[in-house]
Amino acid sequence: MKTIRISIIFSFIFLAMSLSAGAQELRKEVFDLLNLEAQGLEKVKSACDQQQWKEAAEALLDYYRHREGIANPDLNLKNIKISKEEQKWADDALEHTFFVHKGYQPSYNYGKDINWQYWPVQDNELRWQLHRHKWFTPMGKAYRLTGDEKYAKEWAYQYMDWIKKNPLVQVNKEEYELASAGEVKGAVENVRFAWRPLEVSNRLQDQTLQFMLFINSPSFTPEFLTEFLLNYHRHALHILNNYSAQGNHLLFEAQRMVCAGAFFPEFKEANGWRESGISILNREIKKQVYADGGQYELDPHYHLASINIFCKALRMADVNGFRQEFPQEYVNTILKMIEFYANICFPDYGNPCFSDAKLGERKEEIRNYKEWLKIFPDSKWIRYYASEGRKGAPLPYLSHGALTSGFFTFRNGWTNESTVMVVKAGPKGEWHCQPDNGTFEFWFNGRNLFPDSGSYVYAGDKEVMKLRNWFRRTASHNTLTMNEKNLETTQSVTKMWKEEGNEQILVTENPHYQGLTHRRSVFFVDQTYVVIVDEAVGEAKGTVNLNFHLCEGKVNLDKKNNILTTAYEGESNVKLQCFAEKKAEMKEKEGWRSTAYRKRVARTAVSFDVEKNDAAPVRYITVIYPSKESGSFPTFKAKFLNKGFDLKGVKIEISLNGKKRQLGYEL
Repeated sequence: MKTIRISIIFSFIFLAMSLSAGAQELRKEVFDLLNLEAQGLEKVKSACDQQQWKEAAEALLDYYRHREGIANPDLNLKNIKISKEEQKWADDALEHTFFVHKGYQPSYNYGKDINWQYWPVQDNELRWQLHRHKWFTPMGKAYRLTGDEKYAKEWAYQYMDWIKKNPLVQVNKEEYELASAGEVKGAVENVRFAWRPLEVSNRLQDQTLQFMLFINSPSFTPEFLTEFLLNYHRHALHILNNYSAQGNHLLFEAQRMVCAGAFFPEFKEANGWRESGISILNREIKKQVYADGGQYELDPHYHLASINIFCKALRMADVNGFRQEFPQEYVNTILKMIEFYANICFPDYGNPCFSDAKLGERKEEIRNYKEWLKIFPDSKWIRYYASEGRKGAPLPYLSHGALTSGFFTFRNGWTNESTVMVVKAGPKGEWHCQPDNGTFEFWFNGRNLFPDSGSYVYAGDKEVMKLRNWFRRTASHNTLTMNEKNLETTQSVTKMWKEEGNEQILVTENPHYQGLTHRRSVFFVDQTYVVIVDEAVGEAKGTVNLNFHLCEGKVNLDKKNNILTTAYEGESNVKLQCFAEKKAEMKEKEGWRSTAYRKRVARTAVSFDVEKNDAAPVRYITVIYPSKESGSFPTFKAKFLNKGFDLKGVKIEISLNGKKRQLGYEL
């Protein structure tokens, strides 16, 4: 057992644990942080000059209660709405039952004497998101709509209780890493949850809304105002000195620093906060977004989040008069990102759940387009999706390839009856990207027939990681593996993309393992059905697995002929048949897909296994044919016309109900 010397230095003496819960003191040091020469703060300055701190705090509160010219586009005080769900969060919070995470319902109670370190399940997200205080803003809405002081009084109590029990302490890099590895408990461990920059930035943004909602409450006293502003300033400085190194966390933090600097310009450092955030966003939009509009985490959920981060900063700039600090290139890139996203989504607005993506909600997705339309009012295709097809026009093409990001969409229409296939085969992504190169989702007539596995959970103890790793692994995706191992390399190369005509073609290649390369060729035939050619090439030996995962429902398996047919209710079914040069065994496997965080449904999953005992390639032809009727499928035959693997291309013959057709290409 290591002996670890931990040095903890409290940033502010007033955080001493001897303070009683909810205690408020007038913090005169806050006035040193403000630009008292600013217009409107004359009375505050006069009182401070005379060291009349109470009068100064009262004048400052009066100033904020009547302040004009500063706006937050995320809240209209004249049109406050609270959902039933938010109302429940607000009411439950009065008893310290806090809504933390949708994956953990019903919500946990954190005790009469709030235990901010309570960790009922060792999932890191559960503890991180506790410190985002998601119930605070609903409490503010409930207060403004009802006038019931209990919400404001309890919010102020919880706010102060959190400050008291979650002090910001200095932790060196070694101590932080040990805490992250679970080797340190107590104050240092708590810092990585309560003061992770992402959570700090979340509070930084949401507290502007809470400030607006509660500012007129009797519970929002002059003393509390000084506590609030001091704490807010501490949050901003913590982010400024501890920005995440990269990725969506850095984007969130930068955008929220823009919000902080714009909403509280009274702070002496406010301009610096805003400029810091804008500088990072202008830099990162060039770094994190490829020329084709894809965000480098290669995850549809975080791609969407990045769009909204960039847009939030723009809207804050628009309403507060500093839009000119974002160049036109920044705005143009956002439009490319939205076009990328529209292309990979299905007619019901659902997104593929590649990597760690979660399935979006239709109402929320439409709301996104409505928000984007405010920035791009002349875009006919954004208007089309914002209006659910009632206005504007869809994108002026169907199939689409984002060659740098490696997202390809075969599409025959934009309506619910359409056929849409999205393939993911790109470069190495960031943390949220899974080893799933070559995988796909396939939509037909209102149903996603081959949905991705999703992520289920993110990170935590061994049991949590065991669950995450099952959904993340390569064999849980619609692609090829050897011995069901995860890919060793995720660096797909696009060899061909042909998005028009009766035979649309994608050819992509990935060096899956040492000694084994996977080439996947996809043919979208007559904009009706799909033929996939998979070739596993190299010296490696083992069992090659061609994996397919369907949506939940009844599936009939014909293992003798390597056929599966669905018998789902409704008019969306599919037949899949696999043809292999060598003997292939159809195996039924454990199958799940995640529909939301910690929610999953069972489904049929199969692999077509071929033993690879030498350097000869293993090659498959798979026909995927959708139909509105579960019992109405053609008979298939398929064979290779070229012998062995050919670097320059492939040629096959397929037969549907006896009608032969050749497919192929030359590179």
